[in-house]
Amino acid sequence: MKKLIQLAVALLAIPASAWADLTPVTFGMDVSAGARGCLPDARGSVTITSVGLVEHMHVSVSGLPPNTEFALFVTQVPRAPFGVTSFQGRIETNHLGQGSQTFVGSFSNETFTVAPGSAAAPSVFNGPFPDATLNPPFNPIQMYHLGLWFGSSHAAAAAGCPAIVTPFNGAHDAGLQVLNTAHFRDDQGPLRGVTPQ
Repeated sequence: MKKLIQLAVALLAIPASAWADLTPVTFGMDVSAGARGCLPDARGSVTITSVGLVEHMHVSVSGLPPNTEFALFVTQVPRAPFGVTSFQGRIETNHLGQGSQTFVGSFSNETFTVAPGSAAAPSVFNGPFPDATLNPPFNPIQMYHLGLWFGSSHAAAAAGCPAIVTPFNGAHDAGLQVLNTAHFRDDQGPLRGVTPQ
């Protein structure tokens, strides 16, 4: 409820003249190859609206296990090896296996990551995918795809999916990927079609 109130307040702050320029971009997320056998009906729908200096990205999912947590990432490419990725947040399903969340950030053709140089990084999580303590330098890399992962390998196993462990959650001990945007070409992910206002 708190997030809905925050979203409503943010939307009310937009001048009336700006609403005419808001053109949402909508696209789907399909079940990933690894989850087709256990979650064949999994689906996602994404609507991105450019609102001034940020985008509001609303993600709705269905056909998933009930009362289960998932992690959403922006990715360089939609399937392994995924390239550079960025954790956006969590979506939890209800008793019907449906869930939704609105994320606020940069979700457009300007979405990128960059490391102008190497720097020491904090080591906080030391599980199956421990934190790096130094980053490699790299030029800007555009990231235009989305992926959704089980919040844990235990939740994946409970849903009848493979119980593999991946780094795709806050503590780097997630389960397998469930949804992605692989129906778009690797270099033409859906965020590329969103132009900031």
